[in-house]
Amino acid sequence: MKYVDEFRDPTTARQLVAEIRSTATQRWVLMEVCGGQTHGLLRHGIESELRDTVELIHGPGCPVCVTPIAAIDFAQELAMRDNVVVASFGDMLRVPGSRNSLLNVRGAGGHLKIVYSPLDAVTLAQRHPDQQVVFFAVGFETTAPATALAVLQAERLNLKNFSLLVSHVRVQPAMEGLMDSPDNRVQAFLAAGHVCTITGIASYDAFVRRYKVPVVVTGFEPIDLLEGILECIRQLETGRKEVSNRYARSVSRAGNLSAQDLVTQVYEVDDRPWRGFGTIPCGGYSLRSEYRQFDAEKRFGHVSLYSQLPILGVEVCRAADVLAGRLRPTACPEFGTGCTPESPLGAPMVSSEGACAAYYQYDSAGRPPDLSQSKSDKSISVSPNSSSDVSTVATGVSKK
Repeated sequence: MKYVDEFRDPTTARQLVAEIRSTATQRWVLMEVCGGQTHGLLRHGIESELRDTVELIHGPGCPVCVTPIAAIDFAQELAMRDNVVVASFGDMLRVPGSRNSLLNVRGAGGHLKIVYSPLDAVTLAQRHPDQQVVFFAVGFETTAPATALAVLQAERLNLKNFSLLVSHVRVQPAMEGLMDSPDNRVQAFLAAGHVCTITGIASYDAFVRRYKVPVVVTGFEPIDLLEGILECIRQLETGRKEVSNRYARSVSRAGNLSAQDLVTQVYEVDDRPWRGFGTIPCGGYSLRSEYRQFDAEKRFGHVSLYSQLPILGVEVCRAADVLAGRLRPTACPEFGTGCTPESPLGAPMVSSEGACAAYYQYDSAGRPPDLSQSKSDKSISVSPNSSSDVSTVATGVSKK
């Protein structure tokens, strides 16, 4: 496919791997910020192939995983109310709250509708004026423009039965929190390409000056990821600390100004709790006062939506350490036994961008793991459509 195959070329991948190895004089510690990057690194065998040269640790780049327990609990509570329908993307359904998931609540008679865009929720409210429709607005800066547009559409239509449960979070403040942590080991970042498509990269200039670490924006294909790793190592080896855009086909310095204007019009930057991190200053968005009529928390009178609750509701889950890059998923004693995609203890095991899910789905060589130990686990595997078109890349990387 044009514009795809060139970023999956095995020959180019082998050349990049060789160049990474020849450039690095020590084992550097890099953090990829986006969960999509984590899955790409595992799926294509990159993490395993470069393990002797680079330590890749996985950051909090999954908005589903960092959605606060209190928000999930509140969404479940709303779904059980008469004349209230909670509209949500499908990847939120199995994420555990303090007691249940939205999927459990739906099975118990809760009113839950899976939608594919925020505007679908607006349409749902139009078609059912006798019901209150609450859209669970989860995501990084990438999805915030779409939910802002939904609010403006609902206002234009004068909908009185549409609201948002807002749980949008911002990536860069979380990166700052990681760098300020006393146990931080990150020496360079692979920044999230999709987020930077919206936000641009100009704000990372001050980040790099403050923390003295390279920030390299990458895409999600194997060549994107390898080029990003190589650029990080080149900078670290030469002592440079710069912002580098290795995803120029999607990301510009200024970003998507129209999308930014939408977000600025509807939202304001606010302190926000992240699951596993606590409250991060300027870590998310809340609706501006002129749009508070669309705030589900205000509409339904939930006073302590973001009250502090035990992380994941169970002490055994180590998701907070996984999200902060302190723990490799396979080092968790519950991984693959007490915690599986079918019976998760925490969000990183069930989110499509979760690090635990990536390690469960792919072994260290980028192939589906042997799941024969459990009959039920056999359903958790890579479909031919998702793996066959990239398996040659993984093979190309692995065969030196």
